[in-house]
Amino acid sequence: MKNKKKRIRVLSVFGTRPEAIKMCPLIKELNRKNEIESIVCVTGQHRQMLDQVLEIFGIQPDYDLNLMRESQSLTTITINALLELEKILPKIDPDLVLVHGDTTTSVSAALAAYYQQIPVGHVEAGLRTYNIYSPFPEEMNRKMISQIAELFFAPTENNKENLEKENISKNVYITGNTVIDAFKYTVKEEYQFKDSTLKRVNFNEFRIILMTAHRRENLGKPLENICKAVKRIVNENKNVQVVYPVHLNPAVRNTVFSILGNVERIHLSEPLDVEDMHNIMARSSLILTDSGGLQEEGPYFGIPVVVLRTETERLEAIEAGTAKLAGTCEDDICFTVNQLLCDKATYRKMAQAVNPYGDGHASERIAGKIIEWGRIQDVI
Repeated sequence: MKNKKKRIRVLSVFGTRPEAIKMCPLIKELNRKNEIESIVCVTGQHRQMLDQVLEIFGIQPDYDLNLMRESQSLTTITINALLELEKILPKIDPDLVLVHGDTTTSVSAALAAYYQQIPVGHVEAGLRTYNIYSPFPEEMNRKMISQIAELFFAPTENNKENLEKENISKNVYITGNTVIDAFKYTVKEEYQFKDSTLKRVNFNEFRIILMTAHRRENLGKPLENICKAVKRIVNENKNVQVVYPVHLNPAVRNTVFSILGNVERIHLSEPLDVEDMHNIMARSSLILTDSGGLQEEGPYFGIPVVVLRTETERLEAIEAGTAKLAGTCEDDICFTVNQLLCDKATYRKMAQAVNPYGDGHASERIAGKIIEWGRIQDVI
């Protein structure tokens, strides 16, 4: 009787809400593959927001490091993640460690795997701004992971070219972005919002602007400018309502609530779970954000995205015309948003631009490439 082939043991490590949204569709795909034994470890870098995503996708981690602490710093997250992963990696003995994007969890997991000479696969590889302090610390995190990884799953051709500029060309695959895959699990036509603030939004009589702003480099004066701009936009456009899920960071909340609290037609909510977020997005007319993920998600729904940053690693969106870079100057933000609200041709051009981030099958491509790699390595 022929011996049964060994399955490739894949350990996925993530710890923040954005990572979870993009990794959960991939984990569900890995679970469907007979050739793969999928194991999940979460660090809990974000706690409540991470748990919401796991529950929605029906994923139960095999290991939960539960690292989140009050007033945690980048240093403490990194140290604690390395120490805990050092303990569990020998027990799991994975053939491959998968990390996502550019978080502190991701770079720590990649480094921990490297220390034990375990190959690393990098999901969402190749994003670059070429400014190590913007976004901070993400730009340096993703560059360090690129030096460690063996498999590179690049969402776009541009991401692949960025890696090639750094002499990384082996095992680089263009897959699309797994965030698009997530929508088939979350977006529903007759969806009923869970968040009480969203239940008060008038979708019939107003155009909805969905807004997020919380990046470290925008804290302080830039975020103040952003909030002042949004207040002006609402006052100048009576047919607009703004929905702003406010990040839990006190430095964000203090600024946002002091400027936008109690402003008519601005709805400040707690952070939304992924179902509420994706469904409010699907019903919005415009997105204002300093987030990377929303630059990828908005185009799927044909919604123009105004980027509240001075630079972006999602250059595909700018080049495709699905997003505009507005910066953090109050007047510039107002000009860009008002043009989209008032100029139908400008709005239509952005809304109809082709989404550069894929077709919703990225997870299938990644799983397939992992299986191919396992066969070449004689793992399976």
